Amino acid sequence: MSHADFVHLRVHTAYSLSEGAIKVKDLPELCRGHRMPATAITDTNNLFGAMEFSGTLAGAGVQPIIGCQLGVTPETAEVRPTAQGNARLEPAPVVLLCQNQGGYRNLLKLASKAYLATEPGDDPHVTIVDLEARGEGLICLTGGADGPLGRPLAGGQVEQAESILSRLIKAFPGRLYVEIQRHGLEDEKRIEPHLIDLADRHGLPLVATNDVYFADAEMFEAHDALLCVAEGTYVSVAERRRLTPEHRFKSPEEIRRLFSDLPEAVDNTLAVARRCAFMVEKIDPILPPYDSGAGRGEEEELRAQSFAGLDKRLEASVYTPGMSEGEKAVAAKPYRERVDYELGVINQMGFPGYFLIVADFIQWAKQRGIPVGPGRGSGAGSAVAWALTITDLDPLRFGLLFERFLNPERVSMPDFDIDFCQDRREEVIHYVQEKYGRDRVAQIITFGALLSKMAVRDVGRVLQ
Repeated sequence: MSHADFVHLRVHTAYSLSEGAIKVKDLPELCRGHRMPATAITDTNNLFGAMEFSGTLAGAGVQPIIGCQLGVTPETAEVRPTAQGNARLEPAPVVLLCQNQGGYRNLLKLASKAYLATEPGDDPHVTIVDLEARGEGLICLTGGADGPLGRPLAGGQVEQAESILSRLIKAFPGRLYVEIQRHGLEDEKRIEPHLIDLADRHGLPLVATNDVYFADAEMFEAHDALLCVAEGTYVSVAERRRLTPEHRFKSPEEIRRLFSDLPEAVDNTLAVARRCAFMVEKIDPILPPYDSGAGRGEEEELRAQSFAGLDKRLEASVYTPGMSEGEKAVAAKPYRERVDYELGVINQMGFPGYFLIVADFIQWAKQRGIPVGPGRGSGAGSAVAWALTITDLDPLRFGLLFERFLNPERVSMPDFDIDFCQDRREEVIHYVQEKYGRDRVAQIITFGALLSKMAVRDVGRVLQ
């Protein structure tokens, strides 16, 4: 069976937080239902879903195209006068799609900079200068009516649009597409002739996109309520962000009819897909090396620290006053056997450095009086963790199993659940960054979900 002659290059999944309403796991079925050989993920200012998207789509026989909708401003943040004073102009979005590994790395840099270099309170964004520096390996779509070309054209500022287009051509030579959208919006209709004229005069290809936020027209009202939940407003409010029922995952036949006068713009979606030959591959975690300064390897160092720590633990909480050396040896035997067994598993699985690093920053925190939790989750079943003071629960006393934490039959990264005092947590993070390198330390986002009770409450509020 032949594939369809259009693919979506602008899709917002649920990783466009409180904005997109398509789950990644549902995309393969949407693509198969329309015979689409490929589709893109272009979440707003982030690549949170890139890994899941790559594996899910490729596993279903659909080509994943990794991308991002990224806000862009001129070299310096522009301001406009308002009744309340000066306000920054909103960044104008473009779509960046990865052609290869180098493009993906550049997009990671751009997405990170959009947050790290943006002033608090402003929307995440990069500048055109940033795009010029990091454009290699990326295809750029100009963003439609709301993009950096569309906005000045809508305001009659043709020269400004020309200037921005020249910069984008420089940043993406041979990789720039003028994006045309038809959601029935007045701005789109008004500026489309100007966009086509710009493309013709500069010899640039057109590409037809539909800005997808939900799967079908039946989802429109629910998605509209979602936007109100995100923005803290009501459905009945006139002046607020609104989309249309056209912002759905349209079929190729619908798109062909919609752009029947610009068939080359639809054809170019397949041309773009063919130019993007990259997907995010899973890699094993890479841990920084641990150096104790004693000249020992990680396995030897972990054994030395574990048995030294175990001796202290036994003295403090297992041995009783008046015990003979023989009685101590009997009491210590199951602990020593357990630690020796665990060390064998830890070393076999290649995680001695992990234990040493975690023990290092927990011991550092405790020495400085920073409160640390006693240990929870499956990590509390490790006698080595107890000996290293990672946890404070005796696993043999409470009959806790090490295999729930680390098991050679189920190879996965160990994962200690550690609680630090919220008032001094930053001190621990700073220590780890300084000792192991800031480029090796990250904080992990937690995604919230609109579960039943919260969803009913929030929807009731926005519907008043």
